[in-house]
Amino acid sequence: MSKPCIICVAITGSVPQKSDNPAVPITVAEQVESTHAAFEAGASIAHCHVRMEDGTPTSDPDRFARLKEGIEAHCPGMIVQLSTGGRSGAGQARGGMLPLRPDMASLSVGSNNFPTRVYENPPDLVAWLAGEMRTHEVVPEIEAFDLSHILQAIRMHEAGELYGPLYVQFVMGVKNAMPADKAVFDYYVKTMQDRAPEAEWCAAGIGANQIVVNEWAIAAGGHTRTGLEDNVRLDRDTLAPSNAALVERAVALCETYERPVASPAEARALLGLRAAA
Repeated sequence: MSKPCIICVAITGSVPQKSDNPAVPITVAEQVESTHAAFEAGASIAHCHVRMEDGTPTSDPDRFARLKEGIEAHCPGMIVQLSTGGRSGAGQARGGMLPLRPDMASLSVGSNNFPTRVYENPPDLVAWLAGEMRTHEVVPEIEAFDLSHILQAIRMHEAGELYGPLYVQFVMGVKNAMPADKAVFDYYVKTMQDRAPEAEWCAAGIGANQIVVNEWAIAAGGHTRTGLEDNVRLDRDTLAPSNAALVERAVALCETYERPVASPAEARALLGLRAAA
């Protein structure tokens, strides 16, 4: 299989803290340094959240602006994908960074259960976020926690409600949401192939499922996500020393399945993104 595999690194998220793993980057400077190492290891997309100094998640556009500027300066061509996730803010504050015009932004198109709460994505907010992405020419990465989210994303894309080509990420292994189940994963892949054959897709696994879902996605010809947002360990007894170490595991799987690792330029071409500034 010769199709390049895009590796996304989710560098910090909203949940992991240094008490979980000292390698979790919190400040903008730490995130830029960690992203640079992951970029050199083979990641071509940086999935970005921002935190307050104490580790509290936020949707602060100023922090996003500094992070985006740092990544663009130190990781030439890397795709910057900013999170509009609901753990970092509420309502339209979740999209306050979209005027920064990142290459991509995450978009959840439906609600589901998380470990201790409902992850709410009401239709009016989804429509507003999608509209802001169209206005600022930001390609969404659909974060699908359920089959219905995949089908809704396909419908929205067909209706012209999403900017750019369709890109869907299967998120598997979140407690109370979709488990990392191979039969379900295979059905997701078939659904994309049957209903949106021109689209690209990616898969992410949470916790110990990370490396499992990485392998499923790479073997099936898709793209994959890794990083300390989703998983802070190499195995049950070993903390991951860095985001780069998790990227290196995905790169090794690409070698096993004879998949070249996509360069930033190749990733941009596959996802229909504008050339790097």
